[in-house]
Parts: sequence; structure tokens; C-alpha cells
Amino acid sequence: MIYVTRSIAIDENDIQEDFVRASGPGGQNVNKVATHVQLRFDIANARSIPEEVRKRLILLAGNRITEEGILIIEARRYRTQAQNRKDATERLLDLIRKAAQKPKFRRKTRPTLASKTRRLKSKRHIAEKKRERKVVNYYNE
Repeated sequence: MIYVTRSIAIDENDIQEDFVRASGPGGQNVNKVATHVQLRFDIANARSIPEEVRKRLILLAGNRITEEGILIIEARRYRTQAQNRKDATERLLDLIRKAAQKPKFRRKTRPTLASKTRRLKSKRHIAEKKRERKVVNYYNE
């Protein structure tokens, strides 16, 4: 079990990891060792995630989710498979932690009378400054 928060724990069997040869740094090692990690997590069938967290997770994941509800995280930042596995798992856990936080309810507020007055006074001041910069043509009058 991987503990994400106090109330959410993921079964390690729900996470599938595939290893692919990665491009980038690594010298001759690139052609021999599959260090690129594709982590797959089935959000749609994960029983350990509450429904409200699941909905927020789907929204947060964006285009990393397939039509079947599988989240795919790719990690190829490091040269070793172990570091990339750890990186992919941490990114998954961070995403779930972010989805577990309830969004803050926004209260609509109105600007105060003083702030409206300040804004209009500032606008008048700038307009007056620009009006004074204007060149007056005395010959056409």
C-alpha cells in the first residue's frame, strides 16, 4: 500500500509500470537499457479513491488520461530506471494530493466606494497629464 493522505491509500497492484528505451543523455547505455518509465494508473476502477477526489483528479490530469480512464505518467528525466520510477510515482502522488484538497469557495465581493473614487481620480489625473502634453496648433484657429 502506498499512503497518499491520511484517508487515501493506493494499492500497488493498481499501478502498472512499463519500461521503454529513452532518448537523451546516457551515451551507449541509451541503446541497451530501458530507463524511460510509463506509469499507468486506472482511475476509473481504483476503489481506494473517493468519488469527489476522482472527479477532481480527472480534471487535473487533463490530456494525460485516456478515454478508458487510465492516467499515464511518463518519466525520462533521469538516466537510471530506479530514479525514473521514483519520479513517476512521486508525480502521481502529488497529483492525487492536489486533487484531494477541496477547492476554496469564492465569495463574490464588490469594490468599495473609496476604491471606485481612487480609480476614477487616477483616470482623471492621467487624462489631464496627456491633455497637457498635447501640442496646440495656433495657426488653424
